[in-house]
Amino acid sequence: MTPTPDGHAHAHGAGVPLDVVVLAVAALAVASYAAGAIASRRGGRPWPVHRMVLWCVGIAAATAPVVEPLASTVHGSFVGHAWGHVVGGMLAPILLVLAAPVTLALRTLPVTPARRLSRLLRSAPVRVLAHPVTAALLSSGGLWLIHLTPLHEAMQASPFVHLVVHAHTVAAGYLFTAALVGVDPNPHASRWTTRAIVLVLAMASHAVLAKLLYAHPPGATSVADERLGALTMYYAGGVVELGLVVLLCARWYRESGRRVAIGAADPLSRARPSPAARTAGSRRR
Repeated sequence: MTPTPDGHAHAHGAGVPLDVVVLAVAALAVASYAAGAIASRRGGRPWPVHRMVLWCVGIAAATAPVVEPLASTVHGSFVGHAWGHVVGGMLAPILLVLAAPVTLALRTLPVTPARRLSRLLRSAPVRVLAHPVTAALLSSGGLWLIHLTPLHEAMQASPFVHLVVHAHTVAAGYLFTAALVGVDPNPHASRWTTRAIVLVLAMASHAVLAKLLYAHPPGATSVADERLGALTMYYAGGVVELGLVVLLCARWYRESGRRVAIGAADPLSRARPSPAARTAGSRRR
């Protein structure tokens, strides 16, 4: 257990160190996913290896900012905090979403739990949470609360508070990414135009926050450190956001192409008059 630069040991009281708890949860997540992939293969439906790799790397990226040796850097430096945000709160959710864990669960769970999960995905609360606007408010709005309220100082003072806030950041980032470019079943999928507008607004919000932090450093560390951290959020975060833009455009293009291909493959759909045309013809007769 390594003390953080502000003198706080990275543990929850005198009990089990937080590092051990976080690493145990991460190992359980990887093991559960691997068990699902093995079960799918044994059932005659091999699970793509690249999705397993995405899941493992995503779990590692989500875990790294809150365990040693990086946790001390995140606590003691605003640059470290910014990198923890970019890697754990922005990059990790993209990797985890692309790993399609819900699809794997639906494929490998017993019938009853799979049906319950399917009902949960169709429920009203999930419909609200899965909407791009809600997910953006949880993700982008949370960042403004973290950096412009005493919550940031509380994170720096308490590793446990930092862990809770980081967990929220990862979860909100996952919801936001899934709402935009998710590959898992989504009964409440929004229009692509809605997703694109929300992504642009979220990117603008992130950029404005980074510029605000650069112009008005929080004061937790040196001005130079905090301004460099703001630049890290702006530029490194912008690279991750650019990747999200590419993913959204690629998904949008593929889905539009499939619609065109389906229409071209059905010549009867072109020869068959529309309901409005049939109604107009019957009136003329």
